[in-house]
Amino acid sequence: VGGAVRDLLLGVKPKDFDIATDATPEQVKKLFRRAFIIGRRFQIVHVMFGQELLEVTTFRGAGSANAPKDEHGRVLRDNNFGPQHEDAARRDFTINAMYYDPATQTVLDYHGGIEDIRDKTLRIIGVPEARYREDPVR
Repeated sequence: VGGAVRDLLLGVKPKDFDIATDATPEQVKKLFRRAFIIGRRFQIVHVMFGQELLEVTTFRGAGSANAPKDEHGRVLRDNNFGPQHEDAARRDFTINAMYYDPATQTVLDYHGGIEDIRDKTLRIIGVPEARYREDPVR
């Protein structure tokens, strides 16, 4: 998911690979001997695979509108899981919201990221002000 898919489409070597799944963090942890659930705000699983560190996230749902926020509107805790298309809608840019399915060897693109790469366009998903308020370090 994300930057690795974008980089591969651009012909650039990805710096890392992030994995997104419908499995919960607890289910992912049970699959790997060297797996650790980290994070309170957004739970992810760090999986040591040989010498490599893989970050595995669970698809996040759209129900985060009710997630607890601080006085500036930043999301404090968000572990609301959902389907892949809702996870894509919660990402920052269209070019980072694409998924590669190794089983079918296809790119899943819900927001026109492939076209934006072709057009050299950087486009935010959703309302920019709201997106940055949710997570200012985007």
